[in-house]
Amino acid sequence: MGNLPEPQQRPRSEFPIITLLPNVLTIAAICAGLTAIRLGVEGNYELAVQLVLFAGVLDGLDGRLARALKSDSKMGAELGSLADFLNFGVAPPLLIYYWALDTTRSAGWICVLIFAVCCVVRLARFNVHAKSETDEFDNRFFVGVPAPAGALLVLLPMFISFSIAEKPVLPVAMICLHMVFVGWLLISRIPTWSFKTLTVSRENVKFFLVGIAFTGAAALTYAWVTLVALCIAYVGAVIWALVSGKRPDTSQ
Repeated sequence: MGNLPEPQQRPRSEFPIITLLPNVLTIAAICAGLTAIRLGVEGNYELAVQLVLFAGVLDGLDGRLARALKSDSKMGAELGSLADFLNFGVAPPLLIYYWALDTTRSAGWICVLIFAVCCVVRLARFNVHAKSETDEFDNRFFVGVPAPAGALLVLLPMFISFSIAEKPVLPVAMICLHMVFVGWLLISRIPTWSFKTLTVSRENVKFFLVGIAFTGAAALTYAWVTLVALCIAYVGAVIWALVSGKRPDTSQ
């Protein structure tokens, strides 16, 4: 009886470590979101919110870094989607629930579920659009509020309270309605500005840089007040997109 042929081994493929850096940032963002949930359970709300914001920064960096390094991959895209749902659709509403809504029992939890479901639907719709071969959508706009902005807006009651006192200053019913309303904004057909496509004229670059420096200094000095102001400014930008008349085709 002859010897069976040895199975052929697949050639080993090696990746430069630097090309894996975007995925490392995504994993770090997931760890930040999960740790934020743990800190919320323990009652360390301010640090938990800071970790959610840090996860949002990492989310903004990983995709750009992947494109810069030309290391985009299907696995990275799927990993980024899962990280977005955790950091923007799960961690923020859970923090609000632990912070202010745990006494409401079912009512508060229903609001958490509504926001989380709206966020995952928003992300799924975005992914389908991104993979669509026929792209007729105006890339200056998003359809509905994007998930990172939705997470920022839903945390607004916490920002307000942290800037004034250590406990919730808004009625529980208002916090619940606010969470549901932001969830609706995520899945709405409201056109919202895509700041990735905004341009600045050469003459105004110096003013733009000064504004960025001022915002950064304000965020470091008066973090919570600055976040409240940024949320209000974003809502103003959404309203401006609605009334400006330059609306994209939202039939998709």
